[in-house]
Amino acid sequence: MVDHGGQAGAGYIGEQAMPVGESQVEDESGAQYVIKTVEERGVQFVQLWFTDVLGTLKAFSIAPAEVEGALADGMTFDGSAVDGFSRVQESDMVAHPDPSTFELLPWDDGGSLTARMFCDIANPDGTPFEGSPREVLRRTIRRARAAGYDFFVGPEIEFFYFADGDIGEGPNGSYPHPIDSGSYFDLTAAELCGDLRRGSIQALEEMGIPVEHTQHEDAPGQYEIDLRYTDALTMADTVMTTRMIIKEIALRHGVLASFMPKPLSGVQGSGMHTHLSLFDGESNAFYDPNDPIGLSQVAKGFVAGLLRHAPEITAVTNQWVNSYKRLVPGYEAPAHVSWARNNRSALIRVPVIRRTKPDTTRIEYRAIDSACNPYLSFALILAAGMKGLEEGYELPPETAVNLFDLSARDLETMGVVQLPHNLFEAVSLMENSQLVVDTVGAHAFEWFIRNKLEEWHVFREHVSEFELDKYLKIL
Repeated sequence: MVDHGGQAGAGYIGEQAMPVGESQVEDESGAQYVIKTVEERGVQFVQLWFTDVLGTLKAFSIAPAEVEGALADGMTFDGSAVDGFSRVQESDMVAHPDPSTFELLPWDDGGSLTARMFCDIANPDGTPFEGSPREVLRRTIRRARAAGYDFFVGPEIEFFYFADGDIGEGPNGSYPHPIDSGSYFDLTAAELCGDLRRGSIQALEEMGIPVEHTQHEDAPGQYEIDLRYTDALTMADTVMTTRMIIKEIALRHGVLASFMPKPLSGVQGSGMHTHLSLFDGESNAFYDPNDPIGLSQVAKGFVAGLLRHAPEITAVTNQWVNSYKRLVPGYEAPAHVSWARNNRSALIRVPVIRRTKPDTTRIEYRAIDSACNPYLSFALILAAGMKGLEEGYELPPETAVNLFDLSARDLETMGVVQLPHNLFEAVSLMENSQLVVDTVGAHAFEWFIRNKLEEWHVFREHVSEFELDKYLKIL
């Protein structure tokens, strides 16, 4: 929720969006660095990381003796065991470690050092597996680069700390117990809170992940950590790493860290407001010094594309039944498709543009939550924005009112489109989206739709504690 003041793109790592078989896997210097480090540091295990279609982190470990072969030829694994990958009759997949993502994990378990590398997933014939979320994002980045643009993102990741296993009692049954009662920007005195925050930041920094800042968020036990801008592929890897590190550090302190979008009633949920910009070479393509508000036609087309396609990509940026408990008026999360400069009820916010620092020009997409698959979410956000730019979409008027204060009739009169109210609505819109299927590919698209409809079906059948408390005795 705090504006990023640093230079956009300052953490850019460079070319990292090449297909399997090109620069990453064949980068001898990178591979040799990994092999040398494993040997000199006495690394005992190397974890190979990737995600399934929903963004669940998957991994398997290899011994140091296997690292050189894995870097050269990849490691075969059973893809049928991973949601959204292959079927039983076509189970073999190949994980190609990306040596540029090699890092030591920031803890020593009984004297054992472990490292990790993210992997690109390929079919047995060596072609990239189209259903791999990392490959989906890479394809989308390549299309943007073909048009002359690099895509940068900077997320603000919100999450909760709960006393693990400590369940309280409320009017609607049990609920998890936050570890503190603090609010926005509170400096909590609890020693445990300080240890968790310091430990997490130190661990991230040790893994080469720069943290701009962190603070207590509005709800009890809720925190935010803001990551420094970088290219979208690096940032998707970073989001996955950050979530794992935060949860692991919390677990080692006997605490549960959760990125669930709305774990508590009556307070705000956890979003992942994400700052976005396109660069044309060394220049921020979103900035125009001659525009009254400093936004270029590139930026305006990008925003128009995001606004038009936001409802149909929401099933991915907000992919859980619980996600829609957050996207309601009154809790700082957007519920309507709109844009504004200084209006936090808007879906897209344009932070103050500093004309002395044009590289910081950006937009903030506020719907996405902390439990998303960052690879697919960043890919669809980029695809939607590029669609608006390429097709010349017209940017609608800026929203100058607090949309949360308006009635449904007022919103309808104004022609304000609402985001989907629940997962079923979101999936129904996604099913009819050519943009989504073109971006994620038919394989991931079909699997994602089936999985989310099954989740909705299970949710519809569930009888909640709220229903029992409200209806059991009076009906």
